[in-house]
Amino acid sequence: METTIQLNRPLIESLENMREYPEQTYEELIEKMAEKLKTCQENPSDDFLYNVQKEKMKELWDNKEDEEWENV
Repeated sequence: METTIQLNRPLIESLENMREYPEQTYEELIEKMAEKLKTCQENPSDDFLYNVQKEKMKELWDNKEDEEWENV
């Protein structure tokens, strides 16, 4: 079954910016987002923990002291 959907301009621009390659269709993007949402809904703690850890790791590793050690 195929259908037509109406999207506002900001959403279309967001989809265009998310493309992994120029020929990627909106259908491919929406399928990928649907799979990601399904995974997050099935494992909500995994996504939450990832986001919390991501910020903490950036805080720990993204600093001048660590960058100075790279040049020793």
